[in-house]
Amino acid sequence: MASYSKLSDLFPIQSQLDYALEDETTPEEKENLVHQYLHKLDEKDDLIIPDFEEGLEWLNTDGPLSLRKELSGKVVVLDFFTYCCINCMHLLPDLHQLEQSYTIEDGLVVIGVHSAKFPNEKVLENVRSAVLRYDIAHPVVNDSDARLWQELEVSCWPTLVVLGPRGNLLFSLVGEGHREQLFLFTAAALKHYREQGLLKDHDVGIKLYRDSLPPSILSFPGKIAMDPGSKRLAIADTGHHRVLVVSNTGHLLHSIGGSSSGRRDGNLSEAQFSSPQGVFIKGDTVYVADTENHLVRKINLSEGKVLTLAGIGVQGTDKEGGTPGPQQPISSPWDVALGNAGGDILWIAMAGTHQIWALFLEDGKLPKGSDSKKGTCVRFAGSGNEENRNNAYPHKAGLAQPSGLALAPTDPWECLFIADSESSTIRSLSLKDGAVKHVVGGERDPLNLFAFGDVDGKGIDAKLQHPLGVSWDEGSSLLYVADSYNHKIKVVHPKTKQCRVLAGTGKAGNGLGPSFLESSFNEPGGLCVGEGGKLLYVADTNNHCIKVLDLETKTVSLFPIVVQQEVDSVLTTTTSSTPAFRKLPKSAPVLTMPSITVSSGQSVTLLLKLALPTGTKLTEEAPSFWSLSAEGNEWLLEGRAVTGSICDLSEPISIVSSIPVASVSPDPTLTLDAWVYCCLSEGGACMMKAVSFKQPLLIGSTSQEGSVAVTLEHAF
Repeated sequence: MASYSKLSDLFPIQSQLDYALEDETTPEEKENLVHQYLHKLDEKDDLIIPDFEEGLEWLNTDGPLSLRKELSGKVVVLDFFTYCCINCMHLLPDLHQLEQSYTIEDGLVVIGVHSAKFPNEKVLENVRSAVLRYDIAHPVVNDSDARLWQELEVSCWPTLVVLGPRGNLLFSLVGEGHREQLFLFTAAALKHYREQGLLKDHDVGIKLYRDSLPPSILSFPGKIAMDPGSKRLAIADTGHHRVLVVSNTGHLLHSIGGSSSGRRDGNLSEAQFSSPQGVFIKGDTVYVADTENHLVRKINLSEGKVLTLAGIGVQGTDKEGGTPGPQQPISSPWDVALGNAGGDILWIAMAGTHQIWALFLEDGKLPKGSDSKKGTCVRFAGSGNEENRNNAYPHKAGLAQPSGLALAPTDPWECLFIADSESSTIRSLSLKDGAVKHVVGGERDPLNLFAFGDVDGKGIDAKLQHPLGVSWDEGSSLLYVADSYNHKIKVVHPKTKQCRVLAGTGKAGNGLGPSFLESSFNEPGGLCVGEGGKLLYVADTNNHCIKVLDLETKTVSLFPIVVQQEVDSVLTTTTSSTPAFRKLPKSAPVLTMPSITVSSGQSVTLLLKLALPTGTKLTEEAPSFWSLSAEGNEWLLEGRAVTGSICDLSEPISIVSSIPVASVSPDPTLTLDAWVYCCLSEGGACMMKAVSFKQPLLIGSTSQEGSVAVTLEHAF
């Protein structure tokens, strides 16, 4: 068996280079040191690493890659990452720029080695979704059992390992923030091996999965928020780099940003975002955590303007703050919530520095803090260490990765509830005295960030897996949680610290019921309470949709987004009056009818009878419709209407298709799909219901006139 090297064999050699580089100031001197270092490594000729294990799943390639075959003759940068990790996300812009500077033909290949932290992250489809969400354009291998991680003795996420053209160790960079060294080492390695004639310019079979995706109106929606006054919803359409504002019946009112990432203030039609996550809407104002721009933005709908409130547009490392917002560097804001503590304050879940920050919209003062002027952006809670540490003093507490915020503004709560994803906990932050306390999940050891699971229970006995969103219901004093990696919605009683599952099967899916526990989600990232506590809106991130949980009837439905007029920016999908959901949801019931015998010359009349749940009615502004198809037997529909509107359910809807004379074909099937948009009689929240009828036809051998009627019935 071959003897391979590991990172501990490289560290003593590279540490000498790292120390020497600290003493040099000019690029030429640094390049010379790295050049000498590479010559020294070539003399050793023994730092070969093992190849990727056979049978691993690969993304963005035509097939598996090997260090001994396809990657031979290349300088390879291995990025050991796990897709939940904010530090790993911070590396992606550096890798993207590196790939823009040096191509595969130049001899550089970047490989993402996904080494999961959470069980949910081992599943290929979930890794695929993350690759799409983060726009990763290089090959990724799903090393679900972390074999290469273990063989190289990698110790933390992220870790970069640079290899020479024969799979030999050159450099290692641990953690984020090493952009200068990464570019220095990569450029030097490419030059060194090019001069030796060891680089090859062959392709390695890149095939991006994103290129085969169909368009959709939402792409990885992150968070959702409702304004109780206007009942408008703000949706972070994260994958499309935009924010949508819709009515509670699903009408698209404003689309700001998209379809590509960018950074621009100004008119709604010109503004740009980069993977926005958190949103908070109040009246005509939408506050946005513009995550990958490292900005907090404000959308003024009445003035039609977008402006920056905090951040300078690049990732900051400051963990204290205290300067005016537009001059204050911040890092990966993930959620925002508006409240007060002696003044109007926008609370920010600053995932990048593992803290909670405050942006003063008026002069004010934080608990156990000094007075702050309007516009100041300052750290409120969190030491900056990645921990699960609770403390009566907010600056001494430790958060792992705050990803969701919910304000409980009234006594006795007066706190922020925090979804701390990397510690798999829900925490509270008092607005009275700044104390950070445990609510549910995790465990007592503040350094153990691996205490996750899927267990109902009380306090520390309850277990979550990477929760991303929280929403507070003032009327019932309940906290709803998007337990992302468990694919569930859970409910927490903060007073008793009891946590239980509300909806979801626990497996990734896209089902709508018929009950809460029979419905399925796929990494839901955000949620909000609406209609006076009757409804719960869920951003079902990996299903690219919004779902509505009716907390009274215990049913789940799709929330349709209907585009009926021009909005502020161009959509990536339809801009007509046709509803966005043209493809029938997988969860829609499919009813196969008994076969009927028909002959050429006869007509088939399908009588569609649908019944809505008690207390609902058709939504006039969101047109319901039916669609008729006969896959592989399109001759049945030639010259016939294949779509139509549904305006009244009190009488059966008649849909006619005539059998052409002298037709010759195998026995066909007519498929009738019906989409119905309905709203609650109280509150007006819009939902989508759908059903599919499959009607097999047996074609007789003789021609005949007349009609055959079939009644198709379904009660939603």
